[in-house]
Amino acid sequence: MAPNISRVCVVVLLCYSSFVAIARGATTPESDNDLLEFPLNLEYLEAEFFLFGALGHGLDVVAPNLTGNGPSPIGAKLANLDKLVRDVILQFAYQEVGHLRAIKSTVKGFPRPLLNLSKESFAKIMDSAFGKTLTPPFDPYANSINYLLASYVIPYVGLTGYVGANPLLQNATSKKLVAGLLGVESGQDAVLRAFLYEHKALVVIPYGVTVAEFTNRISALRNKLGNAGVKDEGLVVPIEEGAEGKVKGNILAGDKESLAYGRTPEEILRIVYGSGDEHVPGGFYPKGALGRIATSYLKTSI
Repeated sequence: MAPNISRVCVVVLLCYSSFVAIARGATTPESDNDLLEFPLNLEYLEAEFFLFGALGHGLDVVAPNLTGNGPSPIGAKLANLDKLVRDVILQFAYQEVGHLRAIKSTVKGFPRPLLNLSKESFAKIMDSAFGKTLTPPFDPYANSINYLLASYVIPYVGLTGYVGANPLLQNATSKKLVAGLLGVESGQDAVLRAFLYEHKALVVIPYGVTVAEFTNRISALRNKLGNAGVKDEGLVVPIEEGAEGKVKGNILAGDKESLAYGRTPEEILRIVYGSGDEHVPGGFYPKGALGRIATSYLKTSI
């Protein structure tokens, strides 16, 4: 009976080894790794923008171990925020630190890419959204409303990326991570939209344009850059585009069944580069985003 016992032991050991490998994420498919790494680009962006906005400093001070010695962001600074908005943005900031840690504990990841968070970078986005040069140039750090409008530009893009990635993931651990990230990113986007919706009729000084119109213009720009149809909506829409075709208010963006829109990495790159072309870096990423997916589209090495 000894040979049979030995064979049983071997089988048990193999099963145990497979279980340990799965628990450690060793069997995560390469495609999952790519899809989990890609969002680090946006999580770095959000973490730095929110940390600087609330505290006046970023990951280099708060969590230098997560930067991978990547370059410090360009132009990020402390924003002139009221007490409530600063409190909320600070919470968002630390949530993004957690997101970075969660992703980098699951996949190898990459260093922080060069990020352009200068007021000039945001001014260029707003000029593109309105199809003209705003005077004076839009400054996201000037006050709470400006900062909330600038924040409207960012988390929703990551949200749509997680929605788009989820059905492509093969590993249960990967799906669990993305579901957790999506839940909090969706919450952040909802809070930002609620803040702005409360002030939707407020005229943004000195531009003579309401908060609602700003969001509509930003959403239209992202649809144009993404070049994949309507996947973005402002705070006030034609009634036929509202929930069940019955309301103009649009505090949460969604399709005709009020389900979240999804975007591919290619669409996201077109938007965050501001170029409408995943091959041409710019915008928030002057040297391009990182990770295998992003770098595969760059025409020149970074």
